[in-house]
Amino acid sequence: MRKLIVTGSSGLIGSEVCKHFHSLGWQIFGIDGNQRVVFFGEKGDTRWNQKQLETSLPNFKHIELDIRNRQGVLDIIKEIKPDAIVHTAAQPSHDRAAAIPFDDFDTNAVGTFNLLEATRQYSTQIPFVHLSTNKVYGDAPNYIPMVELETRWEYADEKYLTGIPETFSIDQSKHSLFGASKVAADVCVQEYGRYFNMPTCVLRGGCLTGPSHSGVELHGFLSYLVKCNLTGTNYTIYGYKGKQVRDNIHSYDVSRFAEEFINAPRIAEVYNIGGGKQNTCSILEAFKIAEKYSGLEMKYTYSDQNREGDHICYYSDLRKMREHYPNWDITISLDETIRQIVEAWKNRLD
Repeated sequence: MRKLIVTGSSGLIGSEVCKHFHSLGWQIFGIDGNQRVVFFGEKGDTRWNQKQLETSLPNFKHIELDIRNRQGVLDIIKEIKPDAIVHTAAQPSHDRAAAIPFDDFDTNAVGTFNLLEATRQYSTQIPFVHLSTNKVYGDAPNYIPMVELETRWEYADEKYLTGIPETFSIDQSKHSLFGASKVAADVCVQEYGRYFNMPTCVLRGGCLTGPSHSGVELHGFLSYLVKCNLTGTNYTIYGYKGKQVRDNIHSYDVSRFAEEFINAPRIAEVYNIGGGKQNTCSILEAFKIAEKYSGLEMKYTYSDQNREGDHICYYSDLRKMREHYPNWDITISLDETIRQIVEAWKNRLD
């Protein structure tokens, strides 16, 4: 039985990866220290997801470990001897990073480096998949010419009508401290691939979402929006008239791509992974879809102050992913994704 290490296994993407590869017959080792509760308080707690994995997956083993623990990481990889690693653990909020800069950098940059070096010391042959972020591009996408429509912003430059490609610059822009720590990790994953000829992969995520998300205001756009809708909590729109656009990808489709890469790995590859233009929505548009499935009116207020480094419009150009892995594509629509999030929050709030 092949063995997979998943870091951040109690989080949204990590838990989906655990379930998906378990269904494929892998033995799963989930590394998680529930740091979301440290970063975001009780509302970010993911123990519920850990317990769900432990009770529903016979070949899943939880490992309580903080990836900042260098010796612990070195020891566990040598002990398990995995056939692949999917690294999803992170401090995920660009807003929160400024308040906890050491925790942010040590988790995102140093933690990733610990995993890379531990992997290299064990084997340079096993695939290493890293969940990066579109925030590595900083606010540079905001300087693409745009047009304002009734409910959203859209690119006016034909060059970007299919989305942001992997060749887009990560330099000379404002990233947030979170974006900077993720740039450091992103480049390290590429460098270990190129320098040591290791099969590494960087996935620069758009809005990664799904029913297992423990969304909070500082991270988890659609999940938090739906939770506010169902509980009657006031949602605050920060700037851009609520027309800021994101591409949303279900955690299942992220896991499917990880499967494709692990089955046919490449050296030091980078992919922009998101829902693509077909799965985009603005905040105002997301309100309408959530209301459709919940039957409840969205309560919100508007603040003129946008978040530092926030994107006005961002969606991923998926052409490189589809070209390299033609068996992969988006399988879950935006509407279906939001419907699932609504149902999941209803069950958790009961």
